[in-house]
Amino acid sequence: QPGRGGGSDRVSSPQLILIATGSEVSLAMEAREKLQADGIATRVVSMPCWELFEEQPEAYRNEILPPAVTARLAIEAGVRQGWDRYVGPQGDVICLERFGASAPGDVVMRELGFNVDNVLTHARALI
Repeated sequence: QPGRGGGSDRVSSPQLILIATGSEVSLAMEAREKLQADGIATRVVSMPCWELFEEQPEAYRNEILPPAVTARLAIEAGVRQGWDRYVGPQGDVICLERFGASAPGDVVMRELGFNVDNVLTHARALI
């Protein structure tokens, strides 16, 4: 939702929520296609701005991130800090845990875990 700091594809009754920003949203969407094909109802939430999202009414925030859905995975090509607030104690975060790799960007991202197979592994572990 433009101007609201975060929005979703509005999959009703999700079993799993994938939260991402920027280029990681396309990775989340690709993973969602495979999860849905396996019968796992998956919502993708694009959250480009935590601050704007937090300014929204609680009803909106709960609509985007329903409290009853505890299977949540954030995908962030940066540090983990701050994401636990959105994934909760039963969720997980795929993030950068090391730096200094040297290769073409797509190769580095794949090696650092930003690939569909890794997202699927983490997501399925939450179900």
